[in-house]
Amino acid sequence: MSFADTLFIKNCRDILNHGAGDEGGSIRARWDDGTPAHTLRLFGVVNEYDLAAEFPILTLRKTNLSAAIDEILWIWQKKSNNIRDLNSHIWDAWADENGSIGKAYGYQLGIRHQYNEGMFDQVDRILYDLKHNPSSRRILSNLYNHQDLNEMRLYPCAYSLTFNVSRGYLNAILNQRSQDMLTANNWNVCQYAVLLYMFAHVSGLQAGRLLHVIADAHIYDRHIPIVQTILDHPVYDAPILQIDPSVRDFYDFQVSSFQLSDYRYTRLGQKIPVAV
Repeated sequence: MSFADTLFIKNCRDILNHGAGDEGGSIRARWDDGTPAHTLRLFGVVNEYDLAAEFPILTLRKTNLSAAIDEILWIWQKKSNNIRDLNSHIWDAWADENGSIGKAYGYQLGIRHQYNEGMFDQVDRILYDLKHNPSSRRILSNLYNHQDLNEMRLYPCAYSLTFNVSRGYLNAILNQRSQDMLTANNWNVCQYAVLLYMFAHVSGLQAGRLLHVIADAHIYDRHIPIVQTILDHPVYDAPILQIDPSVRDFYDFQVSSFQLSDYRYTRLGQKIPVAV
């Protein structure tokens, strides 16, 4: 069994057995029929993945890795906030008539700031520090810009990364304010694992530890039977992520540059309702 499977199963069981309900409170999310999307939730879930040991994709259910990578490249490489630059429809519900999601995600990463060494956006500053000052304790990103929240179609969920270089390994802490365990957990874990691999690869480092801190980890009410079914699925050994060694520039990475060897999974076999 992969370690990612072990953690996912533990997290889901903890939420199902010990999660607090939100009945009686103000519910923002709704199902397509207008019904409030209630949740069972746990506060302060922390998971650690050793990317040097395995790639943390689930084997007990399918994760659309190509679409997940495409979204993280849309945010971090293209620095886009327009769904016309995205190859999936996962953001369609949040976009305006022009395809914009407002001053969120890629928009924030593309803002240039003045530093002592010159003008950088957040991505280029990370790349600069990993190359020129890898021992720095100031290598981080932050998408939660309070000044721009009122112009974001959705507040950032995964909002900050803090990087650390130790003994030739690149480590990171991912902070996330809210996470739908069924539809988003492994999607986000795979995305930021790939992102850490990318930063490590172009910086001459090895991918190390990814710490994922989730403030509110939850399972929606209509997802509970689906999660209970998934927990009984068979699991397999962890796959290996292979990166095209010829790609040395962060901005040259494409989805095709990544290859998962020995990736096996069982399909969920049913459509998952989505709350918005």
